[in-house]
Amino acid sequence: MLTGKTVVIAVTGSIAAYKMADCARELTKLHADVHVLMTQNATQFINPITFETLTQHKCLIDTFDRNFQYSVEHVALAKAADVVLIAPASANVIGKIACGIADDMLTTTVMACTCKKLVAPAMNHNMLHNPIVQENIEKLRRYGYGIIEPARGMLANRDIGDGKLPDVKILIDRVLQEIAKPKDMAGVKLLVTAGATCEPIDPVRFITNHSTGKMGAAIARAASLRGADVTLVAGSCTAEMPPFAEIVNVRTAEDMYREVTARAPEQDIIVKAAAVADYTPEHTAEDKIKKSDGEMAIPLRRTKDILKALGENKRAGQLICGFSMETRDLLENSSRKLKAKNCDMICANSLRTEGAGFGTDTNVLTLITADGTEELEKMSKLQAADMILDRLMEMRGK
Repeated sequence: MLTGKTVVIAVTGSIAAYKMADCARELTKLHADVHVLMTQNATQFINPITFETLTQHKCLIDTFDRNFQYSVEHVALAKAADVVLIAPASANVIGKIACGIADDMLTTTVMACTCKKLVAPAMNHNMLHNPIVQENIEKLRRYGYGIIEPARGMLANRDIGDGKLPDVKILIDRVLQEIAKPKDMAGVKLLVTAGATCEPIDPVRFITNHSTGKMGAAIARAASLRGADVTLVAGSCTAEMPPFAEIVNVRTAEDMYREVTARAPEQDIIVKAAAVADYTPEHTAEDKIKKSDGEMAIPLRRTKDILKALGENKRAGQLICGFSMETRDLLENSSRKLKAKNCDMICANSLRTEGAGFGTDTNVLTLITADGTEELEKMSKLQAADMILDRLMEMRGK
């Protein structure tokens, strides 16, 4: 995902410095070219050799070290960097950068970088909330530095408070958000639904389906990485929720219908990927459930058709994309849905196809529009999400 991207990790003197070895390793797994800078104080917490082994690059510490590849190392690395992650960022280094002080390799390189710089403060609770430190953090924010808010938890001195370095996954997500994809969807408002609805029969039982929400979550994540303003309306999901989307949790089809239709007028693109239950119990009181020959007969009514409602109220320039899961007559049934629901695209897949459908990390889709059909090969759901978004953005540009 980060092939061809250069990530500079700037490690300062904090006990949390040891966590950055995992961060460097995970970024290299994503095929980023990772370079690590350290302050002298940081070397007291973790050995530079650790980073050199993980990144296959010399870990830079001394401004006047003559053993480097380029003639002016900090300038060359600053030019190559796509993003700088200063983590953990001590109060000392935050203060120096905020005041324009460049007295070592780390601060000199950061000053020379023109790319996005992310700062993850990590320190004692009282130090973090010192007005001077807070003023320095806000100063960096005003100058365009991205601030990764510290977590709350047990700190090095065993106090519970603010100032803990966030989990490595959060740091990686911020890097990905900055540089993983071109921001071709910047300014686009996209709403996507994901997961299954649950229709309660009584306090114990409910009607649902096998949807995990993986496809909808993948679309939300891919759109977010491409700069879109994403709202994810999520039913019952086992999929991991994307970190930079507004998540609206719902339970029933009625809940989802209400949330989606309320937000729909503001959206540029709407993708209905959720598997909404077709039926919901007419009532849930056990004394009203009919019994015949020892078997329960539960009266059902159809749930509201979200996709149809979206199509009927589609505004000019808005794109509506739905999903169709079929066991037979895939193209015929899906093409019929395209017209009947006034959609711009239907993403169809067969539940009988290996690698497609519920619960898998892959999908096999056929994209159906008024212009024809496009059969996609089996691919990851994140790759499929990008293909869907590519086609929608092409339609948007026409």
